[in-house]
Amino acid sequence: MASYELTCPEDLIAGIDEVGRGALFGVVVAAAVILPKSIVADCQDWGIKDSKKLSARRREQLVPQIQQVAIAYRIGVATVAEIDELNILQAALIAMQRAIAGLEVVPELCLVDGNRAIPNLDLPQQTLVRGEDRAISIAAASILAKVWRDRLMAELAIVYPMYDLANNRGYGTTKHLAAIGKHGITSEHRQSFSPCKSSTSQS
Repeated sequence: MASYELTCPEDLIAGIDEVGRGALFGVVVAAAVILPKSIVADCQDWGIKDSKKLSARRREQLVPQIQQVAIAYRIGVATVAEIDELNILQAALIAMQRAIAGLEVVPELCLVDGNRAIPNLDLPQQTLVRGEDRAISIAAASILAKVWRDRLMAELAIVYPMYDLANNRGYGTTKHLAAIGKHGITSEHRQSFSPCKSSTSQS
């Protein structure tokens, strides 16, 4: 991957990505990561790339490596209530805002995965479609966000065992949809999403 960071004049570049937009259950999570330019090539050698292209085990292995070398990193979350009130796109952008706001170092540029700029962000930003494939910092953010959310889903799977969350991570698999039909929805389900609208009872 020819990383955007290597050709960018700014030194403090934050990569931002989110996970969980398509799920029926649980929060949407974003991560912001600032990596030193000097280690971008090393990060490529480690195999840092889009979290969807890595196994769960490899993502877990990369998290402490990313955290150790990062100048700064932070997780941001938007709640299920915010998703239902605002819509998933706006909630995802809020999660991104919160991740950036939590950074201990102010970035000179924010690289945002996708084609939607973060509103009301008082920092320079650049959207990158397929950003995980074009910027190491975005790929690193995708890994941190994915692992953080997956760990949360594993915890919630203990609370709500009937929904198979440990395997589906809140997404609308056949097994998850069948469980919604049988047990109804919980307070962690997104009631604004079609499969949850038809089931009004909450566990």
